Amino acid sequence: MNKGIKILIGPSTFAAVDREPMDKLVRNGFEVIPNPFGRKLTREELLKLLPGVQGLIAGLETLDRQVLQNSELKVISRCGAGISNVDLNAAQELGIKVFSTPDAPTEAVAELVIGAMISLLRHIPQMNLDLHGGQWAKKIGLQLEGKTVAIIGFGRIGRRVAELLQPFRTKIIVIDPIVNKEAGLEIRSLKEALPLADIITIHASGEDAILGPREFALMKKGALLLNCARGNLVDEKQLLAALESGTVQEAWLDCFVDEPYSGPLTKYPQVIITPHVGSYTVECRRQMEMEAVDNLIKAFK
Repeated sequence: MNKGIKILIGPSTFAAVDREPMDKLVRNGFEVIPNPFGRKLTREELLKLLPGVQGLIAGLETLDRQVLQNSELKVISRCGAGISNVDLNAAQELGIKVFSTPDAPTEAVAELVIGAMISLLRHIPQMNLDLHGGQWAKKIGLQLEGKTVAIIGFGRIGRRVAELLQPFRTKIIVIDPIVNKEAGLEIRSLKEALPLADIITIHASGEDAILGPREFALMKKGALLLNCARGNLVDEKQLLAALESGTVQEAWLDCFVDEPYSGPLTKYPQVIITPHVGSYTVECRRQMEMEAVDNLIKAFK
């Protein structure tokens, strides 16, 4: 039963919360190869690690055509919702089955978004740092109630964010070309929504920047920006310019083009930056990892 089938583990923290996902792979006869570096694997590292490997529990590694062609993969089981890091056309041509866990991260990510919104509005991180540094410096903030929130991308997470915002009596604008008219939703184009939004939160997919020079020019001055979707969806240079001009008053980012991130946003105290932890709850990691393992086991059966 699966004897001799090698499985490479991509996510550096896989089974850190609960050993059961890893143990289940072993019980099913797989030869498990842990991530040897304790961080996101580079494509060059994948090119060296994948020969002889038939299955991959994937994180956000670059799985492009060259990587896939130089592998013996039969199954890619993504531990997470998005699969934009996988060249799906190449995978199909090569007969590689691709799975993901789209439902598991929804609640964890959506809850973190709400927490980040309130943290930005009430300046919680800055006051915490001040007080740890011996300064009793009160900062007046804003309430979430009554704010106009533009949600870019209205899939599982975008919808859940909208649901969690309802008790706060916010006005929600949805930007998603796939979403048709739905009862109770105000759907607008990005061009229409940006001048109206006090808060912009991104929950879209894709490889191209959604917020570039034209979009930042349309924003309401003093807007808050949140991105926990994809780092490439926000043009970082334009965001820096917007922070300098006050177009964006504060921001929270949980994802970056290059990770681990050490870029210029680290110098801006009005920007909260977190190390891609949207799905990092005990409940979410356990569910996501078990689903990824179950998908892989079923695929080999």
